[in-house]
Amino acid sequence: MRLRMTVMAGLATLAGSIGLYPLFESGGWFWAGVGAVLAVAGGGVLARRLRLPAPVNLLFGLAGLVLYLNLVYASGQAWLGIIPSPESVGHLGDLSDSGWRAANRYAAPVPVLPGIELMTAAGIGLVAVLVDLLAVRLRRAAPAGLPLLAMYSVPAAVREDGVSWLAFGVGALGFLALLMADAREQVGGWGRTVTSFRQRDVPLAGADPRPDEGSALPDAAALAASGRRIAAGAVAIAVLVPAAVPGLQPRGMFGLGGDGGGGTQTVTTPDPLVSLKRELTRLDDSIVLTYRTNDPEAPDYLRLYALDKFEGDRWTYTQLDSHPSDRLDERDIPSPPGLSVASSREVTTRVQVRPEVRDMSFLPVPYAPSDVSISGDWRVDERSLMIYSLRDSADGRAYTVTSRRAEPTIGQLAAAGNHPAEIVSRYTAVPKNVPREVRQLAEQVTAGSATALSQAVRLQRWFTLSGGFTYDLSAPAPKHGSDLVDFLLHSKRGYCEQFAASMALMARILGIPSRVAMGYTSGSEVRPGQWVVRSRDAHAWPELYFDGTGWVRFEPTPSGAGGQGTAATPEYSLPESTGGGSEGSDSAPAPETSSPADNQAPAPQPSARGRNDTGETGGAAAQDDEDGGFSAAPWLAGAVLILLLLAVPMALRTFTRRRRWAALMSPSLSPSRTRTRTRPGAPPGAAVRAPSPDPAGAAHAAWREMRADALDHGLEWRASDSPRATARRLGELLELDGEVEQALTRIARAEELARYSLSRSPEPPERLRADVRTVRDAFAASVGRGTRWRARLLPPSTMAQTLTTLQSAGNRALDAKARLNDLPARLRRK
Repeated sequence: MRLRMTVMAGLATLAGSIGLYPLFESGGWFWAGVGAVLAVAGGGVLARRLRLPAPVNLLFGLAGLVLYLNLVYASGQAWLGIIPSPESVGHLGDLSDSGWRAANRYAAPVPVLPGIELMTAAGIGLVAVLVDLLAVRLRRAAPAGLPLLAMYSVPAAVREDGVSWLAFGVGALGFLALLMADAREQVGGWGRTVTSFRQRDVPLAGADPRPDEGSALPDAAALAASGRRIAAGAVAIAVLVPAAVPGLQPRGMFGLGGDGGGGTQTVTTPDPLVSLKRELTRLDDSIVLTYRTNDPEAPDYLRLYALDKFEGDRWTYTQLDSHPSDRLDERDIPSPPGLSVASSREVTTRVQVRPEVRDMSFLPVPYAPSDVSISGDWRVDERSLMIYSLRDSADGRAYTVTSRRAEPTIGQLAAAGNHPAEIVSRYTAVPKNVPREVRQLAEQVTAGSATALSQAVRLQRWFTLSGGFTYDLSAPAPKHGSDLVDFLLHSKRGYCEQFAASMALMARILGIPSRVAMGYTSGSEVRPGQWVVRSRDAHAWPELYFDGTGWVRFEPTPSGAGGQGTAATPEYSLPESTGGGSEGSDSAPAPETSSPADNQAPAPQPSARGRNDTGETGGAAAQDDEDGGFSAAPWLAGAVLILLLLAVPMALRTFTRRRRWAALMSPSLSPSRTRTRTRPGAPPGAAVRAPSPDPAGAAHAAWREMRADALDHGLEWRASDSPRATARRLGELLELDGEVEQALTRIARAEELARYSLSRSPEPPERLRADVRTVRDAFAASVGRGTRWRARLLPPSTMAQTLTTLQSAGNRALDAKARLNDLPARLRRK
């Protein structure tokens, strides 16, 4: 029964579960986990007492867990208070459903509600089942650390702070204790310790030559002490070294650092443009945030970053040195540069970030923010007005933003005067390694423009209409200066990063201050004043500076069905005439005589996904309809899909085999591969050309089939060997009998004649096909059961072809989904 190991496995699971503490407000969840571990241990002990196989040990552990959950959370509906009944199972499902919604509604730490407690006990119990199976039943204690590590991944993914060093140390010591107990049992199973007397000193004359009674025993205490020192040292290194590495702990070792003393901290974040590509290509298209606004028009974009520095191959922002005085609760947000009150209006936006969002240390806000109401340590960069935090995250938070939205007129932008010297020096810098072709292209596209506005409009129009560009999410992100040249002059395929980066760079070449902003488009309106922003709404766009108006947005990325679906072109960038006066050369008509409103993304209809897509931003409780419940239908559908995917290699192998032999009897054969026969009842001389199998083709088909069968059964196949050498090596390797050896020899001889001789193979296709089946059966008989099943279900000869097919099917499915999503917009335009 291995009672000692059972106890150690349970203690290791409980020690690892301590790492879940940051997720909960109180400690009631832990005692629920203790009960689940005890129930699983009891099921495992019973299975080992009955000497049942390992899979049954797993089932007994799961049964113990189910009985425990049924007793604690659904005893009123169970038979005799413990035996599961349909009513008790339904109650557990309802409780899990409520726990699932609550877990998605609240940000960590969450209250220990009954549903959340049930899900936590079930999760700890499942980990206990795996640890008991691996460490106790299968005697593999080291792999048991993987399910224990999975429990640490949950708080690490949910909370920015992760798990404290003390909780990690407790879990690590529990795992090490499990390893030590397993090692002690395995060594003890070898039998009594074999010892030898050890002479430390040569005995003196007349002394008793017999050693001391204790000297006959090994020095176990010293070995145990060495093991403990190694274990303690390993845990200490794992905890202390990451905490001491600069940059991994922004608040210092053990969280004791920070800027409490009034120092300066450097703000470091992942590459924003890498995060942009990841968001745009996510398959789930999940909701990032919802918001309400009092803006009577379509809301402006939500900006996260302002990338002001071009390094020759990519855009990034200047390093932010954060001071304690930058906190929002200690200062007012600076006025946006160049934006006057006369050319702007005030907008209030209430934002609710979804709890599923991770590590959002920069706030998405409409530009330009003048006041942000949010709890926590949030700061503002004076130059870019980016709102960020060194320790907090926006995950699951709600906040209110008051911003000044620019409302420039065409005349104001066209009449913008000289820019301030600081703006010019900072936002028109261009590296010397920018190719000459790009500089010439910028001047060529804007030739004849008299104002900065007309130049910007012509650049935008060139990217969206006349330049021949195509929106393509599969395009790689630019990594070198040559990638930019290729996008502008050759491929002309990319997504918003390439469009925004290229227009901002060309604007700087023309002397217009510019930068690249990154964040989200305004999203989709689901109710009046209420909007939803999804991961596919992630976007990058250029911002150009005009004196008197400040930073204004342009949109060079194609929008609608053929581009970024929710991108919208600003009205001031589509004027009928940008030059002013009588300069007709500056004329830049709007695309296809459409009004600016036509270029806005159409307001989507309410979602048909069976649930509300937004929820209420004013309170978390109103998001129940949006989150949906915990339903078994998606899991069943997913299981069916997985089974279908697993069946693809087997089906493809069968199809390939049948097609290979069927091709030999194809009616579309050349005259040299057909024979003439007389049809019954036909007049004399009338003949019909009937298909005749090609001997060379049959030999090649048999050889390819045998090669695929050998690879499927894990046998070595040397491409450099001749057919005769291959047959001889396989015969010696498998020790084939007479009939199988003759079949193998016939296949090899037929291939040899078809490959090296002009004479035809004497073997008919039916005989070769039967020989292939005989050899295949011999291959299967020479390997183990696992290899035979792999050859049937996941044949290696077709796995590469299967992966290619699945990837192609996935790409086609994504394209079809994009077309369906854009279908309403295309119908409206018609």
